[in-house]
Amino acid sequence: MEKSIKRYVLFFTLPTLLAFAALFVVPFALGIYLSFTEFTTVNDATWVGLSNYGKAFANPDFQNALWFTSKFTVVSIITVNVLAFLLALLLTRGRKGTNLFRTAFFMPNLIGGIVLGYIWQLILNGILYRYEMTLTFDAKYGFWGLVILMSWQMIGYMMVIYIAGIQSIPKDLFEVAKIEGADRWATVRHVTIPMIMPAITICLFLTMINSLKLFDQNLALTAGAPSKETAMLALDIYNTFYGTPGFEGVGQAKAVVFFVLVALISMIQLSITRRREVEQ
Repeated sequence: MEKSIKRYVLFFTLPTLLAFAALFVVPFALGIYLSFTEFTTVNDATWVGLSNYGKAFANPDFQNALWFTSKFTVVSIITVNVLAFLLALLLTRGRKGTNLFRTAFFMPNLIGGIVLGYIWQLILNGILYRYEMTLTFDAKYGFWGLVILMSWQMIGYMMVIYIAGIQSIPKDLFEVAKIEGADRWATVRHVTIPMIMPAITICLFLTMINSLKLFDQNLALTAGAPSKETAMLALDIYNTFYGTPGFEGVGQAKAVVFFVLVALISMIQLSITRRREVEQ
């Protein structure tokens, strides 16, 4: 049986491998090559070496987008995960109506980013109009608008993962903690959190990745205004590639730098949190 399976593995996996290579590996490799060239189409690329990377890092818009994205990611990770964890604790006490609340909190995650961006633009601008301001009046309003939007969209999703982690904890541990005289906070700190470290790893990873690569919500909510001060990395790359003639290579270089940063940060985060899982 095993020999028969091994014989046909390549036959069944080859279509998927070919599709993966054609749609991901080849474009990815071509994108890295194009980041070292000056081009308008793939067929007229001229090698310029590291010139595009120098222009990318010297670009004030890219520096601002990098800093803005970093701040947004840190704040979003904290707000989304803290609120999602607290909701998970509240909705795992076995009270009536918890399934309804779980569904209600999860539903925003099903709405597309562009739609969410325009919905929250209307809501937040409606509030700010009373004070003769808008989201684009100052970068700080756009920043917190994006944080609110991201939190509203992601909290329900992370909450479901935390609920699954909490429900997998053996009830005996809670009973032992109660017998030992541990209060609610001590139980959460010494029992719940250590036991759901795999869920925390997943939630931190998903929140961080979604925050770093945020694009459509950013485009719909502020479009980078005022003066590109609220443009995140993905939007800045888009504006460079499609909005600045002759800078396609620079935009591609920014995209490569963006990929490397996301990959490094993700590996560091996974390494740190998984180490905690092993310790527990």
